Amino acid sequence: MARILVVDDEVGIRELLSEILYDEGHTVDLAENAAAARALRNQHRPDVVLLDIWMPDTDGVTLLKEWASQGLLDMPVIMMSGHATIDTAVEATRIGATDFLEKPITMARLLKTIASALDRGRAGPKPVAQPVTAIRSSSPPPSYVQPPMLTTGSEYGRAPIGASSAAESLAEMGQVGGDTRPRQPLHELSLDLPLREARDAFERVYFEHHLAREGGSMTRVADKTGLERTHLYRKLKQLGIELSRKRSL
Repeated sequence: MARILVVDDEVGIRELLSEILYDEGHTVDLAENAAAARALRNQHRPDVVLLDIWMPDTDGVTLLKEWASQGLLDMPVIMMSGHATIDTAVEATRIGATDFLEKPITMARLLKTIASALDRGRAGPKPVAQPVTAIRSSSPPPSYVQPPMLTTGSEYGRAPIGASSAAESLAEMGQVGGDTRPRQPLHELSLDLPLREARDAFERVYFEHHLAREGGSMTRVADKTGLERTHLYRKLKQLGIELSRKRSL
């Protein structure tokens, strides 16, 4: 696993990225501005940096130039922005950025880009700039505040699940997050219950099964069930499913 430095002035983005990366087993350092990023970079050299372009004190491109001029750009840097232009992205890659993520960032794209950056980091720095992901010309202006949204799948949280495969996967139950309370097996669910109660009972069994099978990893459960992580958290809380994720750095 890797040490990843996340630099973003939006607390919601920092926390959400941190949860996902931490859930994947990475060590995560968080910086809300360039000053904090400099201090953390000097304290612990990260394996990868996720660097937001638009920040109130020093923007990400300026910080990238600073690191490059000081010989500190010896780790992959992935730029992030919800309202950057093609020119900005091209400039960042010319300076030394390895990739670019456009907000809102899909979970699959985030993990794939980090894995690719780690591979590049192990192989050593490359002088040739990497291709830049195209950015929509209709991106909002800098004054727009991008909501902290990370999504799974190509259609932002809508991934079809076959009814038959779901029923088969729910045939056996496991205990979730250290919760040892007895749970009702799927075949014992009563069809005489009011629709809402029956649906909640089914969903409780469904999510407990996937949490048990994925070892409590919210990242993998979100990917398996086709739910965005924040929606998954709310759903589990609504169903009264307790989580106790054991993580190690």
